[in-house]
Amino acid sequence: MDYETAEEIKRHFNVVAEGLRSDIRVVIEGLAANTDRLERVENRLDRVDVRLDRVEVRLDGVEVRLDRVEVRLDGVEVRLAGIEVQLGGMEVRLGGMESELGGLKAMIRPLITRSDA
Repeated sequence: MDYETAEEIKRHFNVVAEGLRSDIRVVIEGLAANTDRLERVENRLDRVDVRLDRVEVRLDGVEVRLDRVEVRLDGVEVRLAGIEVQLGGMEVRLGGMESELGGLKAMIRPLITRSDA
C-alpha cells in the first residue's frame, strides 16, 4: 500500500469517525432530554400519589360517616316499624269505634223520628 492510499484511508476514516461522533452527541442529547422529562413525570406522579393518599383518607372518613348514617337509618326503620304497629292498633280501635257509632246511630234514629212526630 502506498503513502497516498494510506492517507486517503486515514482521511476517510476521520470523516466517518467525525460523523459517528456527531451521531453519538445527538443520541446523548436525546437521552439527557428524555432523562429530564422522566424526572419531571416522576415528580408529577409523586404529587399525584400524595393527593390520592389524601383523597383515600377523606374517603375513609366519608365511609365511617356513612356507616353512622346507616346505623341511624336502621334505628329510624325500627322506630317506623313501631309507629306502623301503633297505627295498626289505632286502625283496629277506629274500626271498633265506627262499629259502635253505627250502633249508636241505629239506636238514635228511632228517637229522632219519634221526636219529629
